[in-house]
Amino acid sequence: MRDTDANADSRQVDLDDEGVHWDQAMSYGQYLNLETLLDCQRPLSHEHDEMLFIVIHQTSELWIRLCLHEAHGAAERIRHGDLRPAFKMLTRVARIQEQLIKAWEVLVTLTPADYLSFRDELGQSSGFQSYQYRELEFLLGNKNARMVEAHRAHPHHHERLLAVLHAPSLYDITLQLLGRRGFDIPDDRLERDWSEPYSASSLVEDAWREIYRDTETHWDLYELAEKLVDLEYNFQKWRFSHMKTVERIIGYRRGTGGTGGVSYLVKALDLQFFPELWSVRTTI
Repeated sequence: MRDTDANADSRQVDLDDEGVHWDQAMSYGQYLNLETLLDCQRPLSHEHDEMLFIVIHQTSELWIRLCLHEAHGAAERIRHGDLRPAFKMLTRVARIQEQLIKAWEVLVTLTPADYLSFRDELGQSSGFQSYQYRELEFLLGNKNARMVEAHRAHPHHHERLLAVLHAPSLYDITLQLLGRRGFDIPDDRLERDWSEPYSASSLVEDAWREIYRDTETHWDLYELAEKLVDLEYNFQKWRFSHMKTVERIIGYRRGTGGTGGVSYLVKALDLQFFPELWSVRTTI
């Protein structure tokens, strides 16, 4: 038995017949531009835990980039009434959101003492200043023109945010689809100043109620509604996890970007993207 174990331990896996491309015209690292990507983690202190803080936030920005790619794609499909591809894209957004939520579980391994050891290196930088996150909120419907001001010093991002601010949100585009399908959507919800926050309408709630009460007739719109609810549900879970993570690490200190920290994040929990999709649940 001992000899058999020794022979097993000494065996090597033979890859010669696997057709491995040892000499590549383009390598894995080149395709993903890994040298550039992995050169982006540059702590400003010598504290061990700063690397965790940087990697978590950089990874989140990559996931948000993919969220934007999928959500903009879904909006365009909905605009043209092509819902099946939009469902796949919105499902993907929901899966990405799960990754973003789980990221907080890694960040909470950072204790208050760990964070305070390098917090001063952040200066006034803050996740509040994330232009990708702001674009995602604008796309989903949380329009607030004041938020663009934080990016005025960066013309490219400033112009991009202004464009999304003044464009119909994902929900605006959805309501336009309902209007084309014959539902009684008020004119002032179909054409308005898109830079202004959306306000709930009883007629819009009536339209959703009709869809939920006759799902067989309106199955694709019913499925669209639930995809949107999934998206907002996960967004609220992300916001809550963010708030509790900040509370656990810094308590009620002010945020580095000047916000009230936890108090600001608590207020954000009351924001809704698709209000009638929540209120209709009480009246179905």
